[in-house]
Order: sequence, then structure tokens, then C-alpha cells
Amino acid sequence: MELRQLRYFVAVAEREHISEAAESLHVAQSAVSRQISNLETELGTELFERIGRNVKLTPIGKIFLEHALIALEAIDFAAKQVEEYLDPEQGTIKIGFPTSLASFLLPTVISAFKKEHPNVSFHLRQGSYRYLINAVKNRELNLVFLGPVPKKDEIIDTKILFTEKISALLPATHPLATKKEIQLADLRNEPFVLFPDGFILNKVVVDACKSVGYTPIVSSEGEDMDALKGLVAAGMGVTLLPESAFYDSTPRRTVRLPLSEPSFTRNVGVVFPHNRELAPSEKIFLEFVSTFFSRLTQFI
Repeated sequence: MELRQLRYFVAVAEREHISEAAESLHVAQSAVSRQISNLETELGTELFERIGRNVKLTPIGKIFLEHALIALEAIDFAAKQVEEYLDPEQGTIKIGFPTSLASFLLPTVISAFKKEHPNVSFHLRQGSYRYLINAVKNRELNLVFLGPVPKKDEIIDTKILFTEKISALLPATHPLATKKEIQLADLRNEPFVLFPDGFILNKVVVDACKSVGYTPIVSSEGEDMDALKGLVAAGMGVTLLPESAFYDSTPRRTVRLPLSEPSFTRNVGVVFPHNRELAPSEKIFLEFVSTFFSRLTQFI
């Protein structure tokens, strides 16, 4: 069995079309067909069933695909480790992150890291909370920033970097805008602007409101911080946001108010695999991040 056969097999399985797979691999269609045939002969079973011009995995083909993906990833990872072992300062670090951490955490920590390791490259992938956790579990990513930090399990490990308060953001014309702080219960009858259902910050806000006896009335939704801030500034409602959302500034025509009785917080941290090794450059970055925020929190 050859490595080339596995790569051709995966390409066909993902596209369900031999000519499209050949095009993506930059080889002749006949070469792909021949390698797939050789692989099936060696295994003694058909991996695909032909349906017109398309192909579909057989039941045993689906099982073989799962193992082929793991094998190819292990080989690619091994090659990457050899390359980075020779010079980990030339590595590429893939990082996943949600929209809520895009404006402060990532620019801050990457900028600081690049000053000490200027030749390390970054590949960034934004995604939802659930997608990012699954990306670590499914071996798509090894390092993900998240807030709040999920629970550890047999697949993922975590490290909390800092904890931040949740504050209310109100239109500047709101009757409560002149107060120094408010209770979350004061917003019981107010329209809220929130992230859509399924976003983790939607759950954070809804759970916080339910903890003081009500479910927030949602008037509008936005899929990023700037959208929510804009909706509040336009007078569409109030919202709750982590304090890192205000590090640049509080938007015009809005007022940020601390919450009291009770106060709410979220922790922010990094998620990484529990059951597989990080690449050398990823280890360096994880150690840097841990030290960076450990020092930073001493001054907060």
C-alpha cells in the first residue's frame, strides 16, 4: 500500500467524482482510477460503488476512509515535526477563535509573540464555540481560544488565561444610563440585542438573566460585537458583553454599566489536545501564552 494511493483515495471519497479528484490532485484521471483499482485489489474489496459518472463509498469504504484520514494526518504531522525539529522558529501555528475574541485577545498575544519569534507564521480560523471544540477533537486544530472555557475530558485539555467581568451596554438615552451601576434584574422588561441562538455569548446572557428570574426579551440579533454595539447605539435594545469588548472604547451613543448583585464573569482560555502531542512551535506558543497572561493579570 502506497501513500499516494491513500491520498488519491481520500480525494475521490471527498468529492465522489474521479475526474474532479484528479483535477484537484493535478494528475490524469486514468492515474487516479488505476491507483484506486490497485488499492481495492490489494485490500480484496471494493471501496467505491460506481453511480453513473459519480462514485460513492461502500460501507467498508467508509470505514477505511476513517482510518486513512488518521494515517495521513499522522504522516503529515510527523513530517511537520521533523521540519520544525530542525528549526521550530520557522513553524506555522494554526489557531481557532470565536468572534468575541477577535478584536482584543488575538492581536494582543500574536503581536507580542511575533516580537520574540518573528519567523513563526500563523494560520487563523474563526468559528462557532461548538465547531472549535470539535475541531480540536477531530484533529483539525491543536490550539483554540475560547471563552468561557469548556470542561476538560479524555480528548481535550484546557488552560484558563484570565477571567473578565460581564457588563451591560445601554443606549445613552436610556433612563438607567445616568447610574454608576445597575442590577441585572433592572433590565427585566428591556428589549435585548443578542448573538443568535447557538452562539455561546447568547447562552451566557440568557443563563445570566434566568439566574435572576427572567428570560430576556430579544428584539434584534447580530453575529459580531460591532453589530451588537451598533444596534444598542441605534436604540434597538440593551445587551451584555465581556469587558474585553470595550478595551478599544465604548461606542458612541452608548453607556457601559457594571453589574452588581450579582456580578457576572466569564473565563477565557486555550483548548488543546489531551491525547496527542503538539508540534514544537505550538508548544512554544502555548508556553508563551501562559506566561504572557500570568504576568498580565498581576497588573489587573
